[in-house]
Amino acid sequence: MGFAAPKGVPDYVPPRSEHLLAVREAMTAPLRLAGYGYLELPVFEDTALFARGVGETTDVVSKEMFTFSDRGDRSLTLRPEGTVGAVRAVLGAGLERGALPVKLWYAGPMFRYEQPQSGRQRQFSQVGAEALGSDDPALDAELVALADHAYRSLGLTRTVLHLATLGDPSDRTDYSSTLREWLKPRVGGLDRETDRRIERNPLRVLDDKRPEVQAATADAPLLTEHLGPRARAHHESVRGHLTDLGVPFLDDPRLVRGLDYYRRTTFEFVHPQLGAQSTIGAGGRYDGLSETVGGPPLPGIGWALGVDRTLLALEAEGVLPHDPPRAQVFFVPLGGVAKARSLALVAQLRRAGVCADLAYGERGMKGAMKAADRSGAHYAVVLGDRDLEAGVGQVKDLRTGSQQAVALDDLVPTLEGLL
Repeated sequence: MGFAAPKGVPDYVPPRSEHLLAVREAMTAPLRLAGYGYLELPVFEDTALFARGVGETTDVVSKEMFTFSDRGDRSLTLRPEGTVGAVRAVLGAGLERGALPVKLWYAGPMFRYEQPQSGRQRQFSQVGAEALGSDDPALDAELVALADHAYRSLGLTRTVLHLATLGDPSDRTDYSSTLREWLKPRVGGLDRETDRRIERNPLRVLDDKRPEVQAATADAPLLTEHLGPRARAHHESVRGHLTDLGVPFLDDPRLVRGLDYYRRTTFEFVHPQLGAQSTIGAGGRYDGLSETVGGPPLPGIGWALGVDRTLLALEAEGVLPHDPPRAQVFFVPLGGVAKARSLALVAQLRRAGVCADLAYGERGMKGAMKAADRSGAHYAVVLGDRDLEAGVGQVKDLRTGSQQAVALDDLVPTLEGLL
């Protein structure tokens, strides 16, 4: 028996891998049009960066990180999310001293030690976007609208945007005190972990997915009842901008994100056909994060869109991207001399931007034409000894069956014209 991928680490092979790539490209395209620059982040960081930035009371830090010691006995962690690393990179490069806001996007794998299930793996792919240096609610709306555009461009129609605000730190402090006292007689004593959350971060109890906890906290007091005037005005402005942009949303005052750095605007894109793991993208504002990791005040907002879960949503709706053809033109060489000439012509076509391939190995006409059909090509070019002597190639339209002889010197421009 051979090796298998580690538990919770999925393989993507064609054609599904092509769909995954199409999802990622659709998510990044709106960002590029909006002036977001590409950021390449390291896959692992100093463990203390995540402990401080994400929050030691979060499940991510306390339970889910892949942490290891390097040969210098330094504690390192595979990135469980991208925002903290992005802020560190911005501060390290001094980008906050230039034109603001700094707009960046990144993509790649994230890692969390969780029990694998559909939509929840230990290695998963995300596209992230961050805008730092402005607390303008219009910037919040821009980022949300870019994510909404990405999902719509893929053909998703059932995604629902949940929108909320977590207020300012003072609002959350007042609310946490009220919520803590409300929770103690209702879910206190349920288990040690719930008691710990009530004392250290009672908002996390509202994020508990267990049915008995959700039922017990259904009528819990809402953070919106404790918002100060500035946070309330910010939220109303975001709502107004999203309405102007034509982005539908659902007000969800019970929305609690699982990371400590969020404040004010928070949101999730939810797909109802994915069961328990229904959030396919999420984000929010994190105005105090820069100071938390040792930087100057630098407001920011960002999101992460799940590439794997979005692919599951596309499969659920039956709107997968079309499989790209392996080739637009497929050469069928008959003999060694013909193969050498075909290889050169294939290279010419590729340089001209045409997807081209040829039959490798010692295949006869029948086997080579089967390979041409399987490639999805529109045209096959049959090239044998007689064709070489005549200086032509036989161009066959694989959709109609029609065939014509084309001079080899004219073959590349002719095929470009046909395509």
